[in-house]
Amino acid sequence: MRKHIVAGNWKMNMTFSEADELLDELMSELEKVTLPRDTQVIVCPPFPYIEMASDYANDSYFTVGAQDVSEHEKGAYTGEVSAAMLESCEIDYCIVGHSERRAYHGETDAQVAAKVDQLLAHNLKPIVCVGEVLEERESGRQQEVVKRQVEGGLFHLDANQIQQVVIAYEPVWAIGTGKTATPDQAQEMHAFIRSLLKEKYGAAVADEISILYGGSCKPSNAKELFSNPDVDGGLIGGASLKAGDFMGIVTSF
Repeated sequence: MRKHIVAGNWKMNMTFSEADELLDELMSELEKVTLPRDTQVIVCPPFPYIEMASDYANDSYFTVGAQDVSEHEKGAYTGEVSAAMLESCEIDYCIVGHSERRAYHGETDAQVAAKVDQLLAHNLKPIVCVGEVLEERESGRQQEVVKRQVEGGLFHLDANQIQQVVIAYEPVWAIGTGKTATPDQAQEMHAFIRSLLKEKYGAAVADEISILYGGSCKPSNAKELFSNPDVDGGLIGGASLKAGDFMGIVTSF
């Protein structure tokens, strides 16, 4: 049975002391609740705070993920972080192909595929982001775009490998635009993504893959979003920076 996952992407936020305070608050809140066994909480801090987050995560209330990884194994790539480095830090997950990486750094589907391969080779689980921008949604090309991203980033994997992957759907058009993706729109795209997986790998494999929603999820809408049959949790941005808000989403299950 596939996991329910709530992953907090802190992006480029928090000083060291602020990160320490947030992690402490989050641990205090997690200690108060008993989560279902199929629910996984992931915290993805900036690289400088990964070791600190891992120290907190030793108590098994949450696991730690990274926000990106290099497509290269090692070498003269100043500023890059390799999958081998993350593995040596005992990191479990890593986000790749985030809409901000695609938009601001020109990340391609081929690069996403290479990063996925690096992570799997070093025993990390990729959280692979896909999603369309406003112009693509308004022109009715959202499924075409998402299909291209899913196929280009993931369909070189075999059935065993794809089961190590988490997919996150980001309706980029609904993030910071004043527009809102409804739960029905989220379910529609998640079901479409799962249909692509079923066509490629079969229903048994596709039904094991968690697909997260990454479009301004917050405590007020998380329960309704997560009640959809193909929405298995969320990749959380701004709401992950406040322990109370993040826990409000975590406990929506």
